Amino acid sequence: MIRQSRTAIRLAAAALVLTSAACRESSRSPGGGTQDKTGGPVGGTIAIAAVAEPDNLLPPLTATNVGREVVDQVFDYLADLGPSLNTIGDAGFTPRLATSWTWAPDSLSVAFHLAPNAKWHDGVPVRAADVRFTYRLVTDSVVASPVASLLPDVDSVGVRDSLTAVVWFKRRAPEGFFQFVYNVAILPEHLLKSVPRNGLAASWFARHPVGSGRFRFTQWDAGSRVVLVTDSANYRGRARLDRVVWVVAPDPATATTRFLAGESQVLEDVSGPTFTQVARAPSARVVTMAGLNYGYLGFNLRRPAFADRAVRRALSMSVDRAALVRNVFDTVAAPGIGPVTRALPSADTTLPRIAYDSAQARTVLASHHVRPFTILVPTSSAIRMKYATLLQEQFARAGVTVTIDALELNAFAKRLQARDFDAVLNAWHTDPTPSAVVQAWGSAAATNGPNFTSYRSAAFDTLVARGAYRAAYGVITDDAPAIWLYEAKAALGVDRRVTPAGIRPDAWWAGLADWTIAR
Repeated sequence: MIRQSRTAIRLAAAALVLTSAACRESSRSPGGGTQDKTGGPVGGTIAIAAVAEPDNLLPPLTATNVGREVVDQVFDYLADLGPSLNTIGDAGFTPRLATSWTWAPDSLSVAFHLAPNAKWHDGVPVRAADVRFTYRLVTDSVVASPVASLLPDVDSVGVRDSLTAVVWFKRRAPEGFFQFVYNVAILPEHLLKSVPRNGLAASWFARHPVGSGRFRFTQWDAGSRVVLVTDSANYRGRARLDRVVWVVAPDPATATTRFLAGESQVLEDVSGPTFTQVARAPSARVVTMAGLNYGYLGFNLRRPAFADRAVRRALSMSVDRAALVRNVFDTVAAPGIGPVTRALPSADTTLPRIAYDSAQARTVLASHHVRPFTILVPTSSAIRMKYATLLQEQFARAGVTVTIDALELNAFAKRLQARDFDAVLNAWHTDPTPSAVVQAWGSAAATNGPNFTSYRSAAFDTLVARGAYRAAYGVITDDAPAIWLYEAKAALGVDRRVTPAGIRPDAWWAGLADWTIAR
């Protein structure tokens, strides 16, 4: 999945319960494990089946899902997004590295008061200077961190004293607080200040990170596994697990086989036939949640064949999206409603959509003499491969010949980023904020950013900037730069001995430090 949002270049900060070590009183359980004072188990290992390994473990540069899952356990953010997914102001956010914060009377700055007992995993205290250093690193053009583009309203970071960092804003911005605390994982200045900014991704630190989170990094065996262990003296309390291991499988089928054999306790992205396999397994269950993932067939608007809006709308009209969802997902997805999912408060299911009408589509497409075109699709995604075949059949009924160009993921990504395709089957995981829609569809991202279709609309951009999201969705769905195929629920395979905690739509791993496993 190629995407530029904090869920792949930055995914959600873990929503963990704040507890002190003194509150985590433990006693031996009859089975030889430990229990916390609430009676829940403490200890054990959870293995997560992964189909890829991290690109690196440096938060500003991590661009893979598994990389973000790891760094969100090792590093801390100043505050956590709450379960309501509110991104306006600071309502619902919970303390993390900052125990509290104070707004200036003019709302142009907010002072974060850091936990005085917070320490990096090497024992050095976390200080406000680390927050300032992190912001300067993230926004340094030499570093070229994608996170920098997610901070449009942040002006600078200052240090009031050793435990108070002040974030300044360029303007009174409703999402300014969210922008900073959701996207910026705090880094240790004392370990990174001497590393050349143009060599961060290849540095020792990028493969051996030192954070302040409830898990600490211990091991990365290339192509095999990444291992974290609990930071037993952590300022927010010991994690309830002893270890978390990401076990890398060469492909989804192997990951599924290992999970069903009990070699791992968590399997990501359960869908299609895998969903049925896991649901029927006596030792496992499927855990579903509202999703922020959607799939679409995007048209390359740089190609003359798709420059005509009428052609794009007719192609959309030729696709029975509801039938495709039933065929591929059964009940764990719904037809897409645009570049947004129903989990976001800005979603509007009442907006007019392009209705399925194969006969009318055939008439329009014939009058425009639409030539054959190719759909680019990654072989790593069984869902998108199946969609490609089904779309090929539906377009044929409308009189359009389509061929499928299936490539392995790296080759697919290169073609996608180079805009070297006719149409592409892509999947996107959006941020839990409606303003994130510009990342994939705003004009500013059409040249080098993740707006791979090169869609440009001044009306759309203006409406998003004004916060008129429903009107913006109306504009883009009318323009039809893509066919919004599906909105998938997030589904995990979970061992029945495991009790998850703190799952959010933007990150299933949000409360991983409070998960437990019966032993």
